[in-house]
Amino acid sequence: MQLAELLKSSGLAALAVAMAVPAIPAVASAASMESAAEEQQQRDRQARQDRRGNREARQQRRGNREARQNRNNRNERSTQRRENRNERASQRGDNRNERATQRRGNRNERAQQRGANRNDRAQQSRAQQQRVTRDRVNSDRRAAARRVDRERPVRVRNARNADYGANNVRRATERAVEARQDRRRAERNRDARRDRDRDTRRDRRDTRRDHRDTRNDRYRDARRDRHRDERRYDRRESHREHDARHERDRQHRNYRERRSSYRDGYRQGRQQARRDYRRWDRHNWRNDRRYNWNHHRYNNRNVFRLGRYYSPYRNYSYRRLSIGFYLDSLFFGDRYWINDPWQYRLPEVYGPYRWVRYYDDVLLVDIYTGEVVDVIYDFFW
Repeated sequence: MQLAELLKSSGLAALAVAMAVPAIPAVASAASMESAAEEQQQRDRQARQDRRGNREARQQRRGNREARQNRNNRNERSTQRRENRNERASQRGDNRNERATQRRGNRNERAQQRGANRNDRAQQSRAQQQRVTRDRVNSDRRAAARRVDRERPVRVRNARNADYGANNVRRATERAVEARQDRRRAERNRDARRDRDRDTRRDRRDTRRDHRDTRNDRYRDARRDRHRDERRYDRRESHREHDARHERDRQHRNYRERRSSYRDGYRQGRQQARRDYRRWDRHNWRNDRRYNWNHHRYNNRNVFRLGRYYSPYRNYSYRRLSIGFYLDSLFFGDRYWINDPWQYRLPEVYGPYRWVRYYDDVLLVDIYTGEVVDVIYDFFW
């Protein structure tokens, strides 16, 4: 019994050993295959990364090449534009010269035609004078003949009448011939006037075309400068608005004090103005040649160009004021005074009167009452 069990256990052990021996190489081969597969995957991954890096390098080289090509194309296009612009300018100059030469030729032809027309008119006037003289002589002769006929017998008178009829026929024939000649001359003059009008219209058309070409070139060249000047002007305007806003704020802060001072002395100042300075002769000084401000402005334009006018109120716009209007005190503050009237050929003021700028107008204001005593419209540029 024990032997049988021993044999059985030894047989099972031998069987297990026999089955385990072939499995060991298989496990080793599987591990080696897995390591080989991992190495292959790693190599494939490295190859893909190398290909991606090469593709990025090629794309970068292609982008650099395209950038160089675009830069070369831009240079070529700018050179071509310059050449085209120069060619157009030379072409325009040649066209203008040709049109000027043609106009000079047309003017010479028209001058010759006008000279011929003047000669024709002179001949026509001479012929007319000769006809008038001849008719006057004939009328005198006829009057003398009538006087003689009244004195002669009837037979002689009849013969004279026959001669007189023949003369009438001859004169009628001559007048018909002269009328035909006059019509022909009138037709020639009408044709000459038509030709002259046609040449005038053609010259005007050429002149308008030249002006249009010149204007287009000037506008095209000046548009860029205008845009740059507008940007500069906007910047200057923003600075000026900032300064004006600061000045308005300062004026508003002192507004109540000024209003109170004017309110206290309003009645007294108005009574004094009525008593002492009622008369301002706004007509007599204009007849004085010393104060010919219009002629002085024509010869000194820059003196009358003072720049932009800043109203004391933000939303206030220009209103045309007349004599007798009462202004608010902010409009005739010392910042608006004209301290040197003779610089603009204005008469000197006295008492409560002050010359004050109001937009482009000049007002003479009584600063005690605010009344507009005299006004000159469109004084400044």
